[in-house]
Amino acid sequence: MFDPQLTSQPARPSHDGTAAPAGDRPPLRGVIADWGGVMTNPITETVRAWITADEIDYDSYHAVMKAWVTGAYVVAGEDNPIHVLERGECSNEEFEQMLAAQIVRRDGGPVAAAGLLDRMFAATVLSEPMQDLLRRVRGAGLKTALLSNSWGISAYPADVLADLFDAVVISAVVGMRKPEERIFRHAAGLLGLDPAECVFIDDIEANVQAAEALGMTGVLHAEPAATAARLASLLALP
Repeated sequence: MFDPQLTSQPARPSHDGTAAPAGDRPPLRGVIADWGGVMTNPITETVRAWITADEIDYDSYHAVMKAWVTGAYVVAGEDNPIHVLERGECSNEEFEQMLAAQIVRRDGGPVAAAGLLDRMFAATVLSEPMQDLLRRVRGAGLKTALLSNSWGISAYPADVLADLFDAVVISAVVGMRKPEERIFRHAAGLLGLDPAECVFIDDIEANVQAAEALGMTGVLHAEPAATAARLASLLALP
């Protein structure tokens, strides 16, 4: 859960092809989806709304978050505050204090640490098209799982999760985070599936690449219509 535009990824082919997996691959039987930026509006929207509402100096925010986010997706990199937050190795309050200490308001004043994460994601809106898509997937007899790197576990509405997913994997709860191989295997295992039987949807390319390296079929999410078309092609949805 962060602004995906802060990551610097190498160019690679698009994941919006139209052919389903071929050859000796097993049939696709499950869909594993990210939360923030996939099942919700783009993270960029929520972050911009928070920056405006809290009158955050954008340059100070961008400087610290670019370093933290880039480091979070360097395989050989050192652990940073994002790693420990997403694995549940620090509390929300500890992370809020770390971030607040690094950024300032536009007037040069300090940023209130208490409740910072709640304010950062206050503009989150659930995506109705993506909820409808997951219901179609389940209605077609496929299994579904949520796989989310968490920035505070209170942001997940229990009733929506129960409606859309057969399994829920939240990084801070399980002590693992994307793009670690073990968390993808864990999510597939909860569905009783091999990774090669799963489609994985995420708005962060590094996570999609990691899932594909395990044999999953990756879908890089940008907007609901394109993702729905891709899944319809892959899964022959009605």
